[in-house]
This record gives sequence, structure tokens and C-alpha cells, in this order.
Amino acid sequence: MIKTTADSTTAREMLKVIAALIPGYIALSLIFGPGALIHAAIMIPVAMLAEATIIWMRSRSAVPAIKDLSAPLTALLLAAALPPLLPWWMAIVGILFAIIIAKQLYGGLGQNPFNPAMVGYVILLVSFPLEMTSWLTPAGAIVGGDTIGFIQSAEIIFGTIENPSITIDGVTGATPLDAMKTALYQGLTISEGIKEISNGVLAGSGWEIINLTFLIGGIYLIASRTISWHIPVSMLVALLIISALFNTVDPDRYSTPLYHLLSGGTMLGAFFIATDPVTASTTPRGRIWFGACIGILIYTIRSWGGYPDAVAFSVLLLNMFTPLIDHFTQPKIYGERDNG
Repeated sequence: MIKTTADSTTAREMLKVIAALIPGYIALSLIFGPGALIHAAIMIPVAMLAEATIIWMRSRSAVPAIKDLSAPLTALLLAAALPPLLPWWMAIVGILFAIIIAKQLYGGLGQNPFNPAMVGYVILLVSFPLEMTSWLTPAGAIVGGDTIGFIQSAEIIFGTIENPSITIDGVTGATPLDAMKTALYQGLTISEGIKEISNGVLAGSGWEIINLTFLIGGIYLIASRTISWHIPVSMLVALLIISALFNTVDPDRYSTPLYHLLSGGTMLGAFFIATDPVTASTTPRGRIWFGACIGILIYTIRSWGGYPDAVAFSVLLLNMFTPLIDHFTQPKIYGERDNG
């Protein structure tokens, strides 16, 4: 008979989320090369070692924390959000901040107020803005007629490449969201900006495929009851509505709803980041407000902010308001009377 414990239950839920990430990782690897897998291979052991070390320093057993698989999941979420050719040491800096500062500093799993993976991402973004906005393009993923492979990706990530014609500057460029923002600043219309973004149908450069694969994983999480529908659905609906309104008013200035839904980290954020049970709202109504506000913030920052993608900032900002949202959305107990 298998003994069921809180730790084993947590581990099973984490495994479901890890399994749901597989389609997205396959798409990332096919479109941008194996950089995400290399980063994950680096960051997972570093995350587990960092977590075990901090817990040991607090004179506690690290075994439960290692077995719950939260550290590997944090590493996988952060690796999926990083540019595929980001230097290895930057990836380590990000995961160390995520585990040590954003998670263990507050007491470990269940105590952290902010999503650890997004804290690591934002630290890297504000510290290394150039490297964090240099993504492979499909054209850049092909070197000398061949798709960039494991060896070439590893050589660039670890800085050991010998061929000067194959460098990160030679195969990377801005993301479609960044390219669109630049095009608008240059006075181009949305339709003209889309023409500047190659190889994509709706969101440019294969991002629509990546988002659809993360959507598949998200549907699995909802179907398996690993997450509830409230946060991802409310976030996506809010993003769809506000983008549709502005696109209707001025289609030359504001992108279509599909462009926003299938660009950047939208689906990864909706189903895997915003739904973090520790840092998200816990009440049914609160989850809807939480997700909707994230969707509105994503559109606001993308359209008028300084960063082209805004999932990390939006999630972290709403993490700050989670206790307030939960306070005002607690379900009323049957028979309870309002004061006054």
C-alpha cells in the first residue's frame, strides 16, 4: 500500500506541471534550437543544490524540499522564459536569485509572496537587458544551411565557440513584440510592422506555435484539475477584450487580439506562472480578479511601457496585491450578517 503524504501529493502535482511543459519545450527546441534544454540541464541541479544548502544552513532536513520537485519546476519555468543562447552564468544567477532570495529567504515553499521564477527573470532582465532581449530568429537558428544544433548552442552558451562567424550577435535579434514596438516608434503602422516580422503568421517568428503548445499543456492542467480555470481564462479574456477595443478604435496603432494572445510568454504566463498556488489568489472571485488584472497589465505595459513583453512584471505586481484581493473576495459564510 502506498502511503500518501502532503509531500508526495505536492510532488505528484509538480510532476503534472512538468509533464505539461513538455509540448512547449519541444516547440522551443524545434524553433530556437536546444538552448532551453541546455539551460534547464544547468539550472535544475543548481536549484536543488542551492535549496538543499539553504535548508541545511537552517538546521533542517532538506529531503522533503528536494522530493517535492518545486526547485526543478522553478528552474524549468525560468529556463523556458530565457533567450536560448543566454550565457550559462547568467542563467545560474537567475536561478540562484529565484531559489535563495525569492523562495528560501521567506521560509521556503508556501511562504514566498512572489513567484520565484519571475523574480529570477526580472533580476536578469534589469541587470542584463541586451542579453535578455536577444532571441534567436528562425533565420538565425540556421547556420550554414543547417539548423543550429546542440554543440553549436552549447558552444555559444558556454562561450567556447571557435568559429567567429557563428556568434550570438550573428544569429539573434529582437522578439516580435520588441520589433513591433520599435516599428511603431519609427512611425510604421501595425500592418507595416507585421511585414517587418518574418516567418510568422500571427505573432511572428514561430511564437504562435510556441504559445499554442503551452496552451495544450495548460488545457491538460485544467482537465487534470491541477489548476483551476479561473486565473488563465480571466487573464486571457481580459487581454482579448482590451486589445480588441483598442484595435477597433485604431487598428494602425494597436495590434490585434490574436497577436497579443500568441506573442511572447502569454500562454506560459497564463497557465504556468500566474497559477502558482502559493502566490496567486485563493478565492474563486479573487482568482478571476487576479487573472483579469494581470491581462490588463500585460496589455498596458506592452502598449505603453518600456518593455515589449510584460508577463513577469504583471504577475509580480499582482502578487503584491494577493492578500488584499483575498481579503475582499472571501465567500460569505451562510447565515453571516453584515456589520451595521
